[in-house]
Amino acid sequence: MTFKIMNANVKSVLLLCFVLAVAISFDVAGQTSGAQADVDKIQHLISQYAKSVDTADVMLVREIWSNSPEVSFIHPLGHEHGIDQVAENVFHHLMGETFSERKLSIRDVSIHTYGDTAWAEFYWDFAAKFRKDGSALATKGRETQIYRKEEGRWRLVHVHYSGMPATGEGPGILTSTNSLCAPIWCIMVS
Repeated sequence: MTFKIMNANVKSVLLLCFVLAVAISFDVAGQTSGAQADVDKIQHLISQYAKSVDTADVMLVREIWSNSPEVSFIHPLGHEHGIDQVAENVFHHLMGETFSERKLSIRDVSIHTYGDTAWAEFYWDFAAKFRKDGSALATKGRETQIYRKEEGRWRLVHVHYSGMPATGEGPGILTSTNSLCAPIWCIMVS
């Protein structure tokens, strides 16, 4: 059996082909139809979440969120614990009683699943009318959501959101109208 010495270019090409073949097979092994199915289910839950904000539908909130006592929602006005506080304080009181109209538009969604745990990141635009006087509110922000698969079904267990990075005037939260603007809530300051 005779071996011929290959020149450097042929060796480089073969090495490159080997590396690409390994990389492609690794990538294919990491991407399963189950994982894509999970991403699709979470994308649907995010759409349902936006609908629950738009409609202030507490029953829909209870379908999307886990019933676990670990559930939490961090927002500029507080920190809700458990589905009852989330449903009552955020969706019923704030969304339903504070605003007569609401529209949450979600964009640039990124979803990551790992076994029975997942998280989503996205940006949003929120437009609403205050119930008390009909004045308009428009805010932009970003949000992280944590999901857990419970009995084969994805459920939301945590939300943390904030406004867009501060630019322009002031310390980053005061606007020229002297409002303290959090992503969804704006509070007039004296």
